[in-house]
Amino acid sequence: MKRRLFLSIVTLGAVVMLFNSCAYKLSLSGASIPLDLKTIDVQFFENNAQLVVPTLSQTFTEALKNRIRSQTSISITRGEANATMSGSITNYSIAPVSIQATNSNTAPIAGASRLTITVNVKYVYEADKKLNFEESFTKYKEFTGESSSQEQALIQDIVKQLTDDIFNRAFANW
Repeated sequence: MKRRLFLSIVTLGAVVMLFNSCAYKLSLSGASIPLDLKTIDVQFFENNAQLVVPTLSQTFTEALKNRIRSQTSISITRGEANATMSGSITNYSIAPVSIQATNSNTAPIAGASRLTITVNVKYVYEADKKLNFEESFTKYKEFTGESSSQEQALIQDIVKQLTDDIFNRAFANW
């Protein structure tokens, strides 16, 4: 009986030590965040695309910050931080993806169009350089009809997809 109790205590102790030595913590979102990553500086993503939507930079930057705030315990700071996320919006375009036939006296019109947004992101985490990356993320959404009446809703959908991809690349890289 004493031997069984001793083995149970030793086993429990080994399990506790194993979990305490883990260098990552897992969040409910599936993110694997190094234990010493407490702060991140998410810099303003300037819109360098040829076609500029005045609110896109602010919309994207805030959506990325909100994604990090809502899914992790990392504090977003300005200036000195454990990690930095920076970049720019490099493409914003609307292009036809199908043509709709019209009568012979008028030019054909777009049957469907595609709104595309590309963001270049640089993630730097000094404590573990193998987690660093710099890459472009592109998402699009197809629509029919006039873009002006749907543009803000399309932007919100695409920004959500982009921030999901960027978050997963930075924090769910197992």
